[in-house]
Amino acid sequence: MANALISLQDIRKTYVLGDQTVHALKKIDLDIHQGEYVALMGPSGSGKSTLMNIIGCLDTPSAGKYWLNQKEVSMMTDIELSSLENVALPLVYAGVSQKERLERARETLNKVGLGNRLDHKPNELSGGQRQRVAVARALINNPSLLLADEPTGNLDTQTSHEIMGLFEEIHAGGNTIVLVTHEEDIAKHAKKIVRLRDGLIAS
Repeated sequence: MANALISLQDIRKTYVLGDQTVHALKKIDLDIHQGEYVALMGPSGSGKSTLMNIIGCLDTPSAGKYWLNQKEVSMMTDIELSSLENVALPLVYAGVSQKERLERARETLNKVGLGNRLDHKPNELSGGQRQRVAVARALINNPSLLLADEPTGNLDTQTSHEIMGLFEEIHAGGNTIVLVTHEEDIAKHAKKIVRLRDGLIAS
């Protein structure tokens, strides 16, 4: 746990569906350090999206402890949690002037290779370009942690590679990245692969 950005200890998540109890996560111990690039992998129903939701504070564990940046998440106030839930809180909330907002948005869109598409409406962009806009929105506040759930889910191979190239650059800039994917070739971009099976870390 020493200085881990994310530290999960004995995390369990149970859902009750009618008269059925689903153990989505059975016992997860995982540390992710600042600057790491981690892929969560596993078959459907392995618990990877549940784990991602807990890391992103969109869901709370049924048991166990989660420290984010050395703070225990269950002890955090709603204000701290709500800013975590939405990594890319639009800059309006940050009290940034419109001029600066537009400048930073332009800079960030340039960073994701959309500098020539600044004035295009979403319906004039390809799926891959829309995905880049989403990445830009997540980067605008320079977050230290980027969470991506199936970032290339419905993109063609070339666009997927472009998006992963973008993630490489973001990681090289010192950001910590955690992504969920079921595609081996996407996971290969990460520096550490955590494989889940039946709510447990298999390897």
